[in-house]
Amino acid sequence: MSRLYLARNPRVAARSLDGEMMIMSGRDSTLFTLNRTATILWQAADGATPLDEIVEHRICNEFEVEPAEALHDAETLARELANHEILQISEEPIPPFTPAAGGSL
Repeated sequence: MSRLYLARNPRVAARSLDGEMMIMSGRDSTLFTLNRTATILWQAADGATPLDEIVEHRICNEFEVEPAEALHDAETLARELANHEILQISEEPIPPFTPAAGGSL
């Protein structure tokens, strides 16, 4: 099984509210409310840390869940968010977003 890397899409609007994330898709203006587990995943999606490490060190430490089940659920969630262009998924580390010189978001 290959490792997956996640990165937040820099072109979405995201705000924390009472421990949950509110995220608006830049593609279709859909508003998402992430629960506590999904918020942990979102906040840890730095493009450099593999999903299995995020699950092991962040999600399994906070919640009583089996690692294999947590990884399966996290991957399902990550793919759903990627379908809405909220997260980016890759089998390689994802370099940080840097806007082009003179460009704007």
